[in-house]
Amino acid sequence: MVPFAGWTLPLHYGQGHLQSHLHTRRHCSLFDVSHMLQTLVYGRDRIRFMESLVVGDIAELKPGQGTLTLLTNDKGGITDDLIVTNTSEDHLYVVSNAACADKDLAILRDRAAQLQATGSDVHLEVSDNALLALQGSPSMARVLQAGLSDDLAKLSFMNSITTTVFGVPGCRVTRCGYTGEDGVEISVPAARAVELAEQLLGVPDVWLAGLAARDSLRLEAGLCLYGNDIDETVTPAEAGLMWTLGKRRRVAMDFPGAAVIMAQVKDKPRRRPVAVTGTGAGHAMLNSLCPHIPGTVTSGCPSPCLGKNIAMGYVEAAHSRAGTELTVEVRKKRHPAVITKMPFVPTQYYMAK
Repeated sequence: MVPFAGWTLPLHYGQGHLQSHLHTRRHCSLFDVSHMLQTLVYGRDRIRFMESLVVGDIAELKPGQGTLTLLTNDKGGITDDLIVTNTSEDHLYVVSNAACADKDLAILRDRAAQLQATGSDVHLEVSDNALLALQGSPSMARVLQAGLSDDLAKLSFMNSITTTVFGVPGCRVTRCGYTGEDGVEISVPAARAVELAEQLLGVPDVWLAGLAARDSLRLEAGLCLYGNDIDETVTPAEAGLMWTLGKRRRVAMDFPGAAVIMAQVKDKPRRRPVAVTGTGAGHAMLNSLCPHIPGTVTSGCPSPCLGKNIAMGYVEAAHSRAGTELTVEVRKKRHPAVITKMPFVPTQYYMAK
């Protein structure tokens, strides 16, 4: 168990990190991600409220559809990355990172108060639900379908339904996750979370997995970790996340930091995110890139699936082309590395036919 954002969380379970990681890729694993902040946004002005804070086109989301979006500040920096779902009910469902929960909630509440003062109809409710993530291809769909009356084959990536899961009513099942695999996150009433977890763990294919596997899985899938790969000093343009900006939002430029971000798009960012693989066996790539190509490694670990070191980082744009050779400095020793394409391991996200 390790401290994490004010919580105590499991780093790994009895099987160990390597076995847990590979089991998720080959079968499926259950992650307790209840430390994530879940917020419900109500009121007829809820979409206008959310779009005043994030870069995404929330208005275009269909009922039950969600999107990854970015909470930005006035300088264009990324305050957090969120998943916002336009539920089929009467609210938006927002999931925030645990490390950003306090500041995110303060921002949401302050903005809601500002709009309420001008007569807008918006109000927030913090959910006390637990959050369980069942991740892994191809086992996840088979395991979960056994406990659903709904047809999981109709639920595409980044879509959400409210349903009964293994006899537990009122669960929100969203087809998303942080592993690159086909998976779901299940928002479940806290009083019945252990019951649901035990039901899922009763299937031999399902193992518990902790933070270590979650981190190595997301890195193989090329997914950013807030506080490492993105933060308030990095803009969406620099982070390679401009795909999160809807076309309408780019034109309207009505989100925090829009002028800074769109100027960077026009002039091209001076630094770019890169994926790096290395050959130094047993060395995690956690420090700086070689001085002749200025840059920084932001996340790195040995890849269980590839059998070599992988990392994400930033380099000057002129040196960001795939195939560029460089060195990575680890504990004052330099090791050969090369810029490669992202993701390191192909993703398995499910798109309904």
